[in-house]
Amino acid sequence: MAETVGVPALAVCGWRNSGKTTLIETVMPRLLASGLKVAVLKEPGRPLDVDRPLKDSDRLFRAGADVVFLAAGEQFLRRHGGGDMRLEDALRELAEFYDLVLVEGHHGIPLPKVWLAGAGDAFCPGNATDVLATLPWNGDRPAALLATLDEWLPRIWRSAPVYAGVLIGGASSRMGSAKHLLKAGDQSLLERTVGQVAGAAAETVLLGCGEVPDTLAGLRRLADVPDVSGPMAGILSAMRWAPRGSWLIVACDMPQLTRKAVDWLLSWRRPGVWAAIPRLADNRPLEPLLAYYDFRARPLLERLAASGCFRAAEITRSSKVMTPVPPADLAKAWTNVNRPEDLADASEDRP
Repeated sequence: MAETVGVPALAVCGWRNSGKTTLIETVMPRLLASGLKVAVLKEPGRPLDVDRPLKDSDRLFRAGADVVFLAAGEQFLRRHGGGDMRLEDALRELAEFYDLVLVEGHHGIPLPKVWLAGAGDAFCPGNATDVLATLPWNGDRPAALLATLDEWLPRIWRSAPVYAGVLIGGASSRMGSAKHLLKAGDQSLLERTVGQVAGAAAETVLLGCGEVPDTLAGLRRLADVPDVSGPMAGILSAMRWAPRGSWLIVACDMPQLTRKAVDWLLSWRRPGVWAAIPRLADNRPLEPLLAYYDFRARPLLERLAASGCFRAAEITRSSKVMTPVPPADLAKAWTNVNRPEDLADASEDRP
């Protein structure tokens, strides 16, 4: 479990009174200022004391209900069954909503860890596993922990696989036929798109229905999710199929797509960024169909779809979603085609 893929959990360990809580409290402002959303998981090893006996909320909990507290600026969920949840399950659940989970624990916890030496200690226990750093009693512990996180967190963040999802559809009324089958030189638009993204992803998946060239018959295909319309149906289909993966979502009608543009998009795969939906410099609309989606973006998309909104760009209302402007030399990659003359013009300009 020490390197659970995509779960950014680091244990802060040490004997009692070694300063674990104080250290976490000290570094929290710096972590939050860097844009990270952070959770702290504690395993006290005894029943929780979180409510006053005989209060209405405590009576309801003891009657068997899970109780949710909502107040200005905060919320609290008290639910039953904590003893049935494994640490690994809890961390995976938290990873859906947090950029970093710090676990306060002892040396036996099966996670990457930093060890806080006590006043009379110089080293961590010999049976402690996966210790990234030992923080001495008299050293600058906050700086040491932050330096460890700077090296470790991006590596864990990038450990989740990247998939490429290519959106295909049926006939286009303005184009007169299915876009993905139109020729761009000696290839179809779909073949060209797959060729540009294939080397950047663990697997390329076709999203949607419709005929595909024989050369791509071996690719995995996912049907659109029901009760969702437009490209959102394909995006959610992809994210439900691989819920722990990151996704490069690409429409099939961008004949000037390049591998450099793909690599630039994936450069936004960094801690704290749940999606990168480019905004072009000439104030054109956001481009959610040539964009990067971390698996943490899925709950944002699911909530949109459940509300009846099928515009993926709406998740840019979240502070965790970036809207970067592509470099000028890459911007043409986001040009889509809707009419035969658009395809002719793009073919002339294609690099």
